[in-house]
Amino acid sequence: MTKFSDLNLDPKVLKAIVDTGYESPTPIQAGAIPPALEGRDILGIAQTGTGKTAAFTMPMISMLRRGRARARMPRSLVLCPTRELAAQVAENFDAYAKYTKLTKALLIGGVSFKEQDMLIDKGVDVLIATPGRLLDHFERGKLILSDVKIMVVDEADRMLDMGFIPDIERIFGLTPFTRQTFFFSATMAPEIERITNTFLSNPARIEVARAATTGENIAQSVVMFRGSRKDREGTEKRALLRALIESEGENCRNGIIFCNRKVDVDVVAKSMKKHGLDAAPIHGDLDQSHRTRTLQEFRDGTLRFLVASDVAARGLDVPNVSHVFNFDVPSHAEDYVHRIGRTGRAGKTGTAMMICVPRDEKNLEDVERLVQNKIPRLDNPKGGNAPAATTAPAAAPQAPAPQSGERTEEPKKRTRSRSRSKPVTDAPKADVVAAKPDVVAEKPVQKQPETPVAKPAEAPAEQPKQQGGRGRGSDNNNRSTNARATGLGNDAPDFIAMSFEERRKG
Repeated sequence: MTKFSDLNLDPKVLKAIVDTGYESPTPIQAGAIPPALEGRDILGIAQTGTGKTAAFTMPMISMLRRGRARARMPRSLVLCPTRELAAQVAENFDAYAKYTKLTKALLIGGVSFKEQDMLIDKGVDVLIATPGRLLDHFERGKLILSDVKIMVVDEADRMLDMGFIPDIERIFGLTPFTRQTFFFSATMAPEIERITNTFLSNPARIEVARAATTGENIAQSVVMFRGSRKDREGTEKRALLRALIESEGENCRNGIIFCNRKVDVDVVAKSMKKHGLDAAPIHGDLDQSHRTRTLQEFRDGTLRFLVASDVAARGLDVPNVSHVFNFDVPSHAEDYVHRIGRTGRAGKTGTAMMICVPRDEKNLEDVERLVQNKIPRLDNPKGGNAPAATTAPAAAPQAPAPQSGERTEEPKKRTRSRSRSKPVTDAPKADVVAAKPDVVAEKPVQKQPETPVAKPAEAPAEQPKQQGGRGRGSDNNNRSTNARATGLGNDAPDFIAMSFEERRKG
């Protein structure tokens, strides 16, 4: 078995390793450290939780043990996608460089520029930063990268896949061409790997496991869930999450619950606290001091559950996480590997559970295709799957029930329109006459004037027969008189039957 003493590390680094309690290197460490000490570029691919951070911090400290940094000119640079991962790399550096005089600076958002400027002005050997904050310092004229000898891109696929490509290319352009470059990640898609080929020169490729594989020591399962109604799905899904936690009993000492959206992180955390479960949210919209405090409480064990977005999925080394719950199936299949990698670290066992609603089944297929394994299905601990499945078919026959069973095969919309017209067509005519006598009496009136309009020559001949010889004046007057007389019957007053000319003369 390989030992750390066989890797030609600096004696002060070996002494610090002994203090941490590690006895032998992991496969990624044993494969990456020797070529790194030889000055070669490294492309490291390994499962999350296998010690990739130590695989580049240990040789970096050993190679930087000689020399001194100048003001605003760091000697090495580590780029990380998130603030939490950058802070974790800083902790690893402190642990392995405790017996050396090397200095570091952490450049992340949410922290005062003034404090970071003071550290850079003194000169640092290792600069650990997120791309955005690093470029902010550079544009302000507070940073010079022409003396960088070692450059590390941690979680390389995520850095390139999240839209950091322009920033990464710019940062690489600011560093010397002769630099030594390390790329480390748990996943490395082929299209991303082609981009890395432009940054690395004849790298030593260390792939201790197939890219995007999950640890065998992690028990995985998924619950297929369908809400009883769309507006109740969120509430029922949160109840299912609590049921999964309760079903694990004492085995669930702590856990990280991952949600796809930040708003769901807050809602789930609030719901868990309401039901007596100690939980707190962590996502990118929270203040950095709040995020740091929450993460520290979870590491110390004072906080049992951490509800997080994918900001906490990448590279965070939280010891002894017993469970990971995927409240949502991740939109990107690679994120599943990183999420469940928060448990089962350093050879320990872990449990990963996931809830999948019908609209996420396509994402679940992508995950299973990536890990090349079918995730075992788990029965709903609340027994909600069976009722939900039977509710939909039972509701279907209830819709045509009011249709008297006449045409059940017709579409719903056509049946409704006929049912609305039924009361009018089926009602007796006598009821209509009684309810609206004026309307019925006036129906022939609307038809009578049409005859003289179509045949104006016949109007004078027909007029005396219908009105008893009272037709006078022009055709217009006759039509006006006829309409009124016919509509009111024989009892019409004389002044109404009079023509317009007669009323004017009178």
